[in-house]
Amino acid sequence: MFDAATDAFWERHANPKSGWSRVLLGPLLLLAASRRDPRLLLAAIAALVLNPVAFARADTADADSWMTRGVHAERWWLARGGGALGLGWPNVLNVLNVPAFAYALYAAYTRRSARALLAYAVSMALKFAWIEAIARRYDRREREA
Repeated sequence: MFDAATDAFWERHANPKSGWSRVLLGPLLLLAASRRDPRLLLAAIAALVLNPVAFARADTADADSWMTRGVHAERWWLARGGGALGLGWPNVLNVLNVPAFAYALYAAYTRRSARALLAYAVSMALKFAWIEAIARRYDRREREA
């Protein structure tokens, strides 16, 4: 049963709408921090938690989507023990992402909007670079199999 639930989670999360809407939830977190609004913060956190299962399973038409490819690669990467954090390549990108996003939240909380948005952009660039790096490894694995 756990395997079926895990499969359903990843198949729904592979819907590109899931990944791209999660990207949009970052600015919502920044807004909640800037406004110091606990209800908005809780709503944003709830949306982040529920997001991976809130969408239908990825359609076969989505198979070529960059985000769908990235989610499949992430599942493969985590299943093979690659982890999401570490000092090796490409996980160092996620390690660098943590302080960038933390600073974005801090800058939003102290109402430095330009700094918050710049730090969030850096955070997303690092996240996207990590996704692309593991997706390339995933693609090579498929070609070599």
